[in-house]
Amino acid sequence: MKIHRAHFVESNSQVEKCPKSKLPEYAFIGRSNVGKSSLINALTNQKKLAKTSGKPGKTQLINHFLIDNSWHLVDLPGYGYAKVSKTEKKVFQKFITDYFLQRMQLCCAFVLVDCRHEPQKIDLNFMEWLGTNGLPFHIIFTKADKLKPSVLEVNIENYKKIMLENWEEMPKYFITSSTTKRGSEELITYIQTLNSTL
Repeated sequence: MKIHRAHFVESNSQVEKCPKSKLPEYAFIGRSNVGKSSLINALTNQKKLAKTSGKPGKTQLINHFLIDNSWHLVDLPGYGYAKVSKTEKKVFQKFITDYFLQRMQLCCAFVLVDCRHEPQKIDLNFMEWLGTNGLPFHIIFTKADKLKPSVLEVNIENYKKIMLENWEEMPKYFITSSTTKRGSEELITYIQTLNSTL
């Protein structure tokens, strides 16, 4: 499956001001510079739908995109080493937390992870927080084109081992590349399948 139509709806820093629509929502979140904006553009076949930048942390609001008039893709601020003040980070943290705990339209979160790196504590802690709060999530490994297939396989297996130290089973995951569009159709098809069960 492919996305045929996608457009920006609005940005907010308060969950109560998010769209009143009852359409299902899928939130994309990850560390700064994980390639989130590039992946969103690849999924939607648009070059500038989500703003990309060489500087981490450009997404600083809750951004809603309407996909095929049937669901919302929600682009959330990255966490990690973005060069913003501690005060700004606290603001980000609050409205991200509010979004996940209060947004009834949320179906699941997709946590983006750079497949080139070892499991990062900040990612593992965030996924643990989602699990503790009963929030369904899946993992999207990004930048798969940056690694040789053999190295990619080893990195994914290592990630599984770390995850299984605290989880009964590995969450569903997708391996993607915004450059080659690897995994895009699989991910979109999965979301459409979830939508069909609602």
